[in-house]
Amino acid sequence: MFYLVLSITLSVAVSVLLKLARTWRIDLPIVIALNYVTAIAWSLLTLQPEWLPYTLLAKNGFILASLGLLLPGIFLAMAACVRHAGIARSDAAQRISLALPLIAAFTLFGQPASGQALAGIGLALLALYLLSGRAPQHHAPTGTQPSPRTAGLLLFTVWLGYGLIDILFKQMSRTGAAFSSILLACFMLTGIVMALYLLCRRLWTARRHVPTAIRGPHHWQRHALAGLLLGSLNFGNIFFYIRAHQTFRDHPALVFSAMNIGVVALGVLIGAGIFRERLERRHLSGLALTLPAILLLLPR
Repeated sequence: MFYLVLSITLSVAVSVLLKLARTWRIDLPIVIALNYVTAIAWSLLTLQPEWLPYTLLAKNGFILASLGLLLPGIFLAMAACVRHAGIARSDAAQRISLALPLIAAFTLFGQPASGQALAGIGLALLALYLLSGRAPQHHAPTGTQPSPRTAGLLLFTVWLGYGLIDILFKQMSRTGAAFSSILLACFMLTGIVMALYLLCRRLWTARRHVPTAIRGPHHWQRHALAGLLLGSLNFGNIFFYIRAHQTFRDHPALVFSAMNIGVVALGVLIGAGIFRERLERRHLSGLALTLPAILLLLPR
């Protein structure tokens, strides 16, 4: 469980950093790009991966290509979803995505559907539902609300994207000793995707004479610091998450469920303790169900 605890802690730290980043006046896509540069550096320094032959990389090409597009894309999609659908609905869509990897645990990954495991999953989903509740959000002024179709499409994108990423990380964990090299290749691909996105955006803004968001050396220093911090936390989160899957290789439902309810439970506690968010009775009930759910999912 040590790897899971570390992954949950770092995942919540990423969320806290993104929450604080709104007050730092930074350009999120640039920070996301720098985050992957940092993740590449950490991969080279700590994992010291071997350069794999092209045939082995090609064999895992579907995982690489999918994660290369989904990892940066889901950051941008989540930011847009929060803007158009609100924090509460976006967070709920991300957490409900747990349904996809749980289905995959019993179909693609062959975990036996025992009564104990199903009871643990039921408690995990109930805890997740209770913990994800938020106070009603203030609506945008009349005339500035986004279309329901746009909000619905973004919510579906967040739900599908996070669910697929969980499944793909589980697939990556099954590559054994080669996973460090594949993880490095994945970060390199995501970095290239974000660089191309930033280039296209710069060409588009230059053509339309849109002023840039970054001005002066202090702004670049702020972006570099945020990218370094986000990349360090993000690398640790992904690395320990894959390690947890390797440790519990025959119990993917445990990792999927514990990760999701752990992140939400810790996020609720930090929100109440640091950001003074109100802790309601349903949140306390969800917290109380967290430990029994994980204990039921633990292998016997």
